[in-house]
Amino acid sequence: MIEWSEQHQMIRDVVQRFIREEVVPHLEDLEHGDLPPYDILRKMFATFGMSELARQRFDRQVAKAEQAEAGEIPKEEARKREGDGTGDGAAMQLIPIIELCRYCPGMVTALGVSTGLTGAAVMGKGTVAQKKRWGLDLLTLDKIGAWAITEPGSGSDAFGGMKSSARREGDEFVLNGSKTFITNGPYADTIVFICKLDEPGVDSRDRKILHFVLEKGMPGLTQSKPMKKMGLHSSPTGELFLQDVRVGMDRLLGEEKALESKAGEGRQASKATFQMERSGVAAMALGIVERCLELSVKYAKERVQWDQPIGEYQLIQEKLARMEVARMNLQNLVFRTVELSAQGKSMSFGEASAMKLYAARAAVEVAMEAVQVYGGNGYMAEYHVEQLARDAKVLQIYAGTDEIQIRAIARDLLA
Repeated sequence: MIEWSEQHQMIRDVVQRFIREEVVPHLEDLEHGDLPPYDILRKMFATFGMSELARQRFDRQVAKAEQAEAGEIPKEEARKREGDGTGDGAAMQLIPIIELCRYCPGMVTALGVSTGLTGAAVMGKGTVAQKKRWGLDLLTLDKIGAWAITEPGSGSDAFGGMKSSARREGDEFVLNGSKTFITNGPYADTIVFICKLDEPGVDSRDRKILHFVLEKGMPGLTQSKPMKKMGLHSSPTGELFLQDVRVGMDRLLGEEKALESKAGEGRQASKATFQMERSGVAAMALGIVERCLELSVKYAKERVQWDQPIGEYQLIQEKLARMEVARMNLQNLVFRTVELSAQGKSMSFGEASAMKLYAARAAVEVAMEAVQVYGGNGYMAEYHVEQLARDAKVLQIYAGTDEIQIRAIARDLLA
């Protein structure tokens, strides 16, 4: 794939129009955290038939899972990614991400965690009954989801430093712990809570990782108010506190099989979710870079110093040229993602980490250079590049810091 098809471009045009009409007028309220993004996202889903596409994908996944459960097809076949030969399905998912990130990257984070991470966890690890109970509502945005793994004392060492626990009492589990930096945490209807099984005699770092599905209002579950952040103000982030939350086996993703699994399998399931999240960062970065470049070129033509537009100066031209190189590279990474999806394939964990590392660094570099092109104006909140610079920075932090990506890439190369 070397360029967007005519159909893809038509989709981009209508998505851009929707964003100009439905997102841009509310940027101020979204940016100040006064307006949660979910109603606008649901309207986008309805406008472009994304809810119906999600429903169709859900039906196919459940049908395969039922066949696998009945022994009609191998379980590996049920988990196999679908390829449509064209990549149009992937393009339809990525184009709104790119276009939203040109104006409001936080909305993409809120959307991705709900339909992507949380929905994927349920659809990937849940039984057929659990998929039907929670999966569809998450994939269609009828319910808002949160994927709760990060804790106050365990950032990059997510599993080793995890303190949240599940103690088994007969047919029930008692959950305790706290989570922080949880996207959608303040408003989530459905929460995938990741914790360690309380296994006496087993070293804390070696205990099984379990995934439980919780719902807003459960006794003992507290969802904090939105936290104040440097950027991504349109993506509500909060803390979760669990004190003796009692749940049945039906809320443990995978149920009894999750308890019978080996200690590392829960970690692998979460790792697969990380892989998907990292792959999406390239599309986010592309949207940010495209918008920063567009604004910088416009400003370089209009801003006059010493009787000529600043775009006539070589130092400014170099900045614009580097931005264009980053845009081309990111676009090619997105095209590769589309091509792989068309064939039912995905990147390896190391490849996804490499893409995330490059994309995050490129987005931050371009956004900061855009601020530099604007000079003093770029430091003012009245100019959009200021917001994009703050929003871009988190790409180097969430879904694994740059340092963690380097470690994952090296391990993959040396394995």
